[in-house]
Amino acid sequence: MIKTKKPVFFIVFAIILAFSYSVFFGIKYWYGDICETHVKGAGDIRLGIDIMGGVDVTFKPVGAPIYAEDGKTVTGYQTVEEVTEAQLDSALEIIKVRMAANSIFDYEAYVDYDNERIIVRFPWQSNEENFDPEKAVDELGETAMVEFCVGSTYNEETVALTGEHIESAYATGYQDEKSGTVKYVVALEFDEEGKQIFGDITAQQASSKGSIAICMDGEVISAPTVNEAITNGEATIESDSFKNDFAAAKELADKINAGSLPFSLERESFSTISPSMGEGALNVMIISGIIAFVLIAILMIVLYRLPGVVASIALLGQIAGTMAAISGFFGFRESATLTIPGIAGIILAIGMGVDCQVITFERIKEELGRGKTLDSALTAGYKRAFTAILDGNITIIIVAAVLMGAFGVPGSFFYTIFSPIFKLFGTSTEGTIYSFGNTLFVGVVCNFIFGILATKLMLFSISRFKKLRNKKLYGGADNE
Repeated sequence: MIKTKKPVFFIVFAIILAFSYSVFFGIKYWYGDICETHVKGAGDIRLGIDIMGGVDVTFKPVGAPIYAEDGKTVTGYQTVEEVTEAQLDSALEIIKVRMAANSIFDYEAYVDYDNERIIVRFPWQSNEENFDPEKAVDELGETAMVEFCVGSTYNEETVALTGEHIESAYATGYQDEKSGTVKYVVALEFDEEGKQIFGDITAQQASSKGSIAICMDGEVISAPTVNEAITNGEATIESDSFKNDFAAAKELADKINAGSLPFSLERESFSTISPSMGEGALNVMIISGIIAFVLIAILMIVLYRLPGVVASIALLGQIAGTMAAISGFFGFRESATLTIPGIAGIILAIGMGVDCQVITFERIKEELGRGKTLDSALTAGYKRAFTAILDGNITIIIVAAVLMGAFGVPGSFFYTIFSPIFKLFGTSTEGTIYSFGNTLFVGVVCNFIFGILATKLMLFSISRFKKLRNKKLYGGADNE
């Protein structure tokens, strides 16, 4: 028997209520008409296209920009003579990665090979007045023009090597000997032609201790001094803007990989789309969720009495915990898009939570039916149920982790773990499947915290009250 004191029930209950309130409503301060959000609430969750509506855009491959006489205004783009299906697929994957990296999981993105076009649809950002969909679209289609110039400044006449000769770019880190901290760089690997060109220009600059400017879209990122010829076809980019930030280095590497394509992406068409489920769909979903929660709570209370009350409180905490992870409530975790598959993951996790409670309370009833004391029945009931609960939840967690690893964002935790396996088959970033795995994983973890730990603490605590030690309140037949 766990020695849980009486006040524990009220402490856990108060924590769950306070946590749930802050999750659903957020923590905001108003200064006149100005609202400052300190903690995001459920209203700040980005909703999927089928719930909220969004943007429909078509990209087409274009060549280098054509400038007006002022040298700054873009009047058009050069025509791309040939675009392969593989190149279009690469551009599509880059767009998918960018959307997923920005927590946009509910999107549609595909290639029209016959017309050499990429079509993308993604949802609005919820409750963000400054959200500019056209700017977001331009950022998705942006490809970085990477160039290597002889000297320390950018000049079109001194460009010796372009991004089309870069086979890959990736962020990596090294231990700085002086400070002892980890510093991040972007590593580059050239193709055979690029290897030869880069070797020649570094040899030329090394003889005079000159520099090579690494530029992106005409802006110098880094201009290192060349001390010796680099003939192995590899180089690194260092910059104060990302030397302590892996995410920033990775973002640059993604742009460079996009820039290694022999074309850029221009927005050909842009339009907004209405939610397919109708404008009142969200309100209907909220009302349906409240009704379902109330019915489940009533059923649990009728079947299991006092344990049912405790289970309903814990279930509220589990739902709040899941919503908190989606909304960005926790500072260490970014907000995510709530999609229909994501909602399915939440519902499945809630079902797992209810199932855990049913298994436990049935075991307690069985122990009471065998004539055990209330304390013994509670202890034995939880002990007998735990193995089955653990097996079921661990299985679901593994499934959710595999889904996030197979269809997640490159560089994410589960993607990194499972990449040695899935790279044999070819990985793919699919936001809707990742969203389902994400909410399912978070929901099951919350079930461990609230459905098992919090329920156990509250139930053992409340059983310490003399007036609440009647076996009938726990599914038994007689008083202790």
